[in-house]
Amino acid sequence: MGAALFWGLFSSAALFLGQLLAKPLGRSERAIGLMMGFGGGTLLAAVAYELIPESTLTDGWQICGCALVGALVYYVGDRLVDNGGGAARVSVAAGRGEGGSGMAMFLGALLDGIPEAFILGLGLALGGEISVAFLAAIFVSNIPQGLAGTTSLQEAGTPDRRITVMWTLLTIACGLASWLGYVMADHLNHVGTYASAFAGGAVLMMLADSMIPESYKHGGRTVGLLTVVGFLVAGVLTVLQ
Repeated sequence: MGAALFWGLFSSAALFLGQLLAKPLGRSERAIGLMMGFGGGTLLAAVAYELIPESTLTDGWQICGCALVGALVYYVGDRLVDNGGGAARVSVAAGRGEGGSGMAMFLGALLDGIPEAFILGLGLALGGEISVAFLAAIFVSNIPQGLAGTTSLQEAGTPDRRITVMWTLLTIACGLASWLGYVMADHLNHVGTYASAFAGGAVLMMLADSMIPESYKHGGRTVGLLTVVGFLVAGVLTVLQ
């Protein structure tokens, strides 16, 4: 149980690394775009090998339905958050002359992070060990989000101390979500694959809706290569584990 809390905190702590990189890289849109491309590749591998692997597709329409529901829930939540000013959380250049609502960005980051952390804890309970590939995918993808979010908030005039508090609260929330996933494993044992498919649909929706388009927009064609590298790295970690 303690391990689930720790790994949930660890995966989201990458937001602080993104915050530290905001000063040297905050205005380098290409660097952030390339980083997002690599992170997108690791998340694609996590969906393919961890969240919706081939073996679960034998359940047919139930798995497909859960993935579609996950995508729909993310779509609706993302629209609501973006309308409130939270779109800047994944935008490399957002905040420059435009800014965004700090609370909306915080809620948007929660929307991205909570399902992943919950599945991380659930997988730890059901499998007996942490999924290194999925953990790495979450960690790597959180770095550019922390970087882009920090840059946007700074451009909007948000004090560094307040940004740190926001990331701290988000990290704690993700740690608790991972712990909750672990605790609820006994009750969700028979629906664990459906919960993973739900999260997989949400992650794919996030990748297609924001992360991959944003990375290509600012990183150029090289992003495609780094996305493949990220996918292969996460895939190799899955095989080695």
